[in-house]
Amino acid sequence: MSTTAPTVLRTRPRDADAVHPTSAFTALTRDVRAGGHLERRYTFYGFRLAGAALALVGLVVGVVLVGDSWWQLLVATVAAVVFTQCAFLGHDAAHRQIFVSGRANDWTSLLLANLAVGLSAGWWQRKHTRHHANPNKVDADPDIDMKVLGFTPDDVAARRTAAGRWFLRRQGWFFFPLLLLEGIALHIHAIRRITSRVPMERRSIESVFLAARLLGWVALVLVVMSPTKGAAFLAVQLALFGVYMGAAFAPNHKGMPLVPKDARIDFLSRQVLTSRNITGGRWLDMAMGGLNHQVEHHLFPSMPSMSLRRVAPVVRAYCAEHAIPYTQVSLPRSYAIVVRHLNEVGLGDRDPFVCPLVASTRV
Repeated sequence: MSTTAPTVLRTRPRDADAVHPTSAFTALTRDVRAGGHLERRYTFYGFRLAGAALALVGLVVGVVLVGDSWWQLLVATVAAVVFTQCAFLGHDAAHRQIFVSGRANDWTSLLLANLAVGLSAGWWQRKHTRHHANPNKVDADPDIDMKVLGFTPDDVAARRTAAGRWFLRRQGWFFFPLLLLEGIALHIHAIRRITSRVPMERRSIESVFLAARLLGWVALVLVVMSPTKGAAFLAVQLALFGVYMGAAFAPNHKGMPLVPKDARIDFLSRQVLTSRNITGGRWLDMAMGGLNHQVEHHLFPSMPSMSLRRVAPVVRAYCAEHAIPYTQVSLPRSYAIVVRHLNEVGLGDRDPFVCPLVASTRV
């Protein structure tokens, strides 16, 4: 089943004899736990963490060995992939997927996000926690509250200038090109977070790790390469990193139904109706860090990413039993949905009160 038009969720109809959604989720959780899907996967993550460490060391060695050459642009491409994969691992650690110990997960997240990638684990966790609590909820989900793009009719109405309205009518086509700047934006968010006056745990540690990563990486590049080649290297690495990150996260919720800020929806329905899975083999699991199983991830955020594929059939069966639309599409189709959704919002030519059960079956 695929969703191709954005909607605003109202009250989802249920049969009179349907099982209460809370009971349904409790039963689902019981089955998932009994199947061992919530257990830690230390061997899986041990190999991934070791691979990430080797890849990072290999990057540094590769930069030094290739030297002042335009072949460094190939190394920059590899670097973008390595940093994104490290970010996926940091995401898993922030969700307590890797270790039983919360402290071990926190330190792993700090090392991966701040020291390896140049992000702020504290900023990411605060933002991402709010997203998981209220996915696609107006005025609550930070992922649909952006200054550049418009995700709701109110966002469109707020654009007063002709240039702003012109952009919104075409924003879908600009979405992926804008991701070329996302890598820089993520670094800026990290710097702003640690330099802000907002209370923050481990601020000093995050600051040291972030400064070591950002300054050390730039210094390495400029010592090994000429200023021209170094600038090109950093531009390619940051652009591809932003595209990879955005391309992995964008299909998960954009274009799925919106939740009004005053709506009250049970947890199971809220998480499933606003999330989209991406079909594909295990190669896609690796490429997207398991985020292609977004429905299962939102229902069980602490579940190890390798277990999401295994539990998906169980979740699909429960959703079918309780008449909750379960959305999954191919990766190219998901991107087409995102582009069309953003353009439709910008044009203001959609009915925000369409029943989600009807909208979810549109082709």
